[in-house]
Amino acid sequence: MTRPDDLELLERMVFLRRFEERCAELYQQTRIRGFLHLYVGQEAVATGVMAVLEPGDSVVGTYREHAHALLKGVPAWTVMAEMFGRADGCSGGHGGSMHLFSAPHRFYGGNAIVAGGIPLAVGLALADRLLERPQVTACFFGDGAMAEGDFHEAMNLAALWRVPVLFVCENNRYAMGTALEHTHAATDLAQRARSYGMTALAVDGMDVDAVLAAATDVVRQVRRGDGPAFLECLTYRFRAHSMYDPQHYRTRDEVNLWKGRDPIDRLAARLRLVDGLDDASWDALVGRVDAVIDDAIVRAEASPLEPVDDLTRDVLTPRVAVAS
Repeated sequence: MTRPDDLELLERMVFLRRFEERCAELYQQTRIRGFLHLYVGQEAVATGVMAVLEPGDSVVGTYREHAHALLKGVPAWTVMAEMFGRADGCSGGHGGSMHLFSAPHRFYGGNAIVAGGIPLAVGLALADRLLERPQVTACFFGDGAMAEGDFHEAMNLAALWRVPVLFVCENNRYAMGTALEHTHAATDLAQRARSYGMTALAVDGMDVDAVLAAATDVVRQVRRGDGPAFLECLTYRFRAHSMYDPQHYRTRDEVNLWKGRDPIDRLAARLRLVDGLDDASWDALVGRVDAVIDDAIVRAEASPLEPVDDLTRDVLTPRVAVAS
């Protein structure tokens, strides 16, 4: 695929940031309900990795997955409608923020179970390998997922079967509210992935160009059949784990220190120096982004609520044999 230029990367990150900030406002107004986990601060990871994926590639996310769905092409208004619980949402209003899904876009969650999407990604990649399709599956997860058994079993099988999957660890340093050093005896997560015999890189997840460059290398390797790869993106979320989280586990000084490495500010500052980004072009960029988000909100709120008769649609109940 043609590499997007830095101005396009900047616009994608601004779109993700402002979409999430609007979601926070809507949540505070109780127009979005349930759980809400925002991606603010981590935009360089999804933007950099997904810029090198192709439309036919698959993506599996976690419950902090709005950015992945949007960059995979799921229309913003259907994402917003899902969070409003409307029938036109990408999951029919059944899933909400944590369960975005769109098979036509090959976006397979949105998964509320920590590490639950990792074996699903290996299965998708195995299917592509068996059917001799040239697709790659990218699986995003947090550092906390690497303490789960599913992670280790899936990594082992992926390496054993040499399936075309890229594991992307969005290492934001906190598994919910527990710091990395309190959940992992060995904090070099890329080194752990290398123990499974696969290529594993660590990259500055607050630098979109660095993420894109590393992702380009590993996706090319995976696509040509060299087996799975692992990319650890060292990033940070500026907001709490969820809208319910008082985040007593970290200091304001720490958050502000990381905000000084804001991926949007860093790229914008460089573009102002070398590529002529000025106030007028910045305002135009923000205006384009806000227009899309405003339209998404209007269309989402115009979508009907799910009929009561449909509440059990797609809900499966196992049959239990009863002895006569």
